[in-house]
Order: sequence, then C-alpha cells, then structure tokens
Amino acid sequence: MAAEPPPPLEPVVLPVFREEGFGDKFVRKTRENPLVPLGCLCTVGVLTYGLINFKRGDTRKSQLMMRARILAQGFTFAALLGGMAAAAVKSRK
Repeated sequence: MAAEPPPPLEPVVLPVFREEGFGDKFVRKTRENPLVPLGCLCTVGVLTYGLINFKRGDTRKSQLMMRARILAQGFTFAALLGGMAAAAVKSRK
C-alpha cells in the first residue's frame, strides 16, 4: 500500500494587531467605564482640599474632607465593580 503525499498546506493569514499606546488604552478604558476616572478625580480633589485645610489648621473641615474622601473611594470602587460586572455580562452574550 503506497501512502499518498499529504495535501499542500495553504498559508494562514494571521491578523495584524496594532500596538496600543498608553493614551489609546486610557481613552478606550475611559469609554468602557467612565465612572472610574471620574471617581478617581473626585477622590484626588477631596484629598487635596482636605490636606490644604489640614495645613491651614482648619481641623474640622479637614476631617470632613477625609470622610468625604472615603465616600469618593467607595464610589470609585463600586463603579469599578459595576464596570467589571457589566463587562462580564456583555462577554456572555
């Protein structure tokens, strides 16, 4: 029994992926979940304002801002979890 030669292989065209830079990735991720960068900006703003008040000696306002920072961090974390859950649901469909 003579074995037949295998059929010739045709070249497979592989997709070409473009290198994604930091700016492109940041814009893409911000469009996917816009609440996370907003929460980060709020957290930084409240933290900065609280530190300014601490330096000025206004401890009451400084404490209030540190509590507001915790709320802003909680919002950012909730937005992150919500975005992850939405992405998981979207990938299943």
